[in-house]
Amino acid sequence: MEYDLVIFGASGFTGKYVVREALKFLNTPSSPLKTLVLAGRNPSKLAQTLTWASSQSTTPSSISIIKADISDPSSLLNLFSKSKLVLNCVGPFRLYGEPVVSACVETGCDYLDICGEPEFMEKMEVRYHDKAVEKGSLVVSACGFDSIPAELGLMFHCKQWVPPSVPYKVEAYLSLESEKSIVGNFGTYESAVLGVANMEKLMELRKSRPNRARPLNKDAIWIPSMDYVDQLVKYGYGKKMAPVNMTTIVSMNIFQSELRMKASDEAAADCMVSPRVSHIPGPRPSKGATFEHQKKIGLWGLKLPSADSTVVRRTFVTLTENPDGLPGVNESEEEIEKRKSFWASMKPAHFGVKIASKSPFGLIRVIIAGIFIGLFGQFSFGRWLLLKFPSLFTAGWFKKKGPTEEEVESAFFKMWFVGQGYSDVTLASEGNRKPDMEVITRVTGPEIGYVTTPIVLVQCALVLLGRRNSLPKGGVYPPGIVFGATDLQERLQENGISFDLISKNTYSA
Repeated sequence: MEYDLVIFGASGFTGKYVVREALKFLNTPSSPLKTLVLAGRNPSKLAQTLTWASSQSTTPSSISIIKADISDPSSLLNLFSKSKLVLNCVGPFRLYGEPVVSACVETGCDYLDICGEPEFMEKMEVRYHDKAVEKGSLVVSACGFDSIPAELGLMFHCKQWVPPSVPYKVEAYLSLESEKSIVGNFGTYESAVLGVANMEKLMELRKSRPNRARPLNKDAIWIPSMDYVDQLVKYGYGKKMAPVNMTTIVSMNIFQSELRMKASDEAAADCMVSPRVSHIPGPRPSKGATFEHQKKIGLWGLKLPSADSTVVRRTFVTLTENPDGLPGVNESEEEIEKRKSFWASMKPAHFGVKIASKSPFGLIRVIIAGIFIGLFGQFSFGRWLLLKFPSLFTAGWFKKKGPTEEEVESAFFKMWFVGQGYSDVTLASEGNRKPDMEVITRVTGPEIGYVTTPIVLVQCALVLLGRRNSLPKGGVYPPGIVFGATDLQERLQENGISFDLISKNTYSA
């Protein structure tokens, strides 16, 4: 390949910070990044971005500036056919993302982005997963602040539950803090507005998809799919199968192994719907309060729709279908054992995210923005007003021009993970036994949109470039299932994002 990495949309708000972060690792010792392309509609602006990011007046030979535009698919195909990996920084992704994904899949180029839009991510999975597997293109969205801190933060949290203890429910509380005012990324705001406008489309997309395996509570009802029932009939297990209470099933793998033994050939066995089920201990939790005071961490929390929750659920679904994780292209025996060991330590739990503040008054801007976006986002003129006057409708939280350098440098985040569970998994089966153990962990880092997001995206890129044979051949996946078993967490810790165990306590249920 001629180019290791393409940053598409390099002159945009976030793109220029991604360029600055990537330059730190270009042609450095042990870095897999040797050649870099800045791509976008305007070469002049791309050159200005490079000057801003590198403080150099001349372009190094390892960096190329290439014009490429989603309105000209041939420009994308030509560039991506010569490239290993594309980082897409052009949002909103529901408007501008699909041509880039399509070109990457078509050329077999790998793709990462910073999208936090559930509809786009799920639509790309539906439309391109099979072809991406065939072409060897690995497509992974949400490789920025949405949703790596949440995914890796939850995985770090799960590691603290040493057997026989197990988590039952984990709530994440996101606190955005700054010595100056906090100003959000306008692209994030625009995506939220369009997300409300397209909520029905997301619901329709989800309803149109076949059911997939999900982690279940022990008292949940498992209703076999028609495909699975047909398999049972075909191989002599009866004509009907009623819904089954999970407490009556020791291991769904018994069915799978017996069916495989009766299958006449390997192809028939491979086409079977896996009945493998992951078990979340304890009863299904209540929805909980929308607004609460979490005294253990001294924060007030407000429940909001979250891309993080959606992405985490997609990872758990994929893990339920692939309990050992996703096999790499050409893994060593050591890498295979490490992957299996890592995923064996992951325990599914109910997961949710809340925006948090030290004072209930600190959430007023969030509430104001949520009310206006929820009301005005449902009709075209309302959306025009929201996007025309973002500062007005969010009490200054979002501005079209974005934050100043000083505001970026002074901001930081803390993401707390408060987990409830059982000190011994057997306790969960004792009727309505309440959790008797609590674990609190925390992920902290710099400003989320222009500092943490570039750090995370670039480190994901370096892992992918450096360890491509250890990662899946291709497909459309959430980031956790792809990067969870790699050294991404350690890399992030080396670059200013910390993962800490705060407390671990057992108490009387």
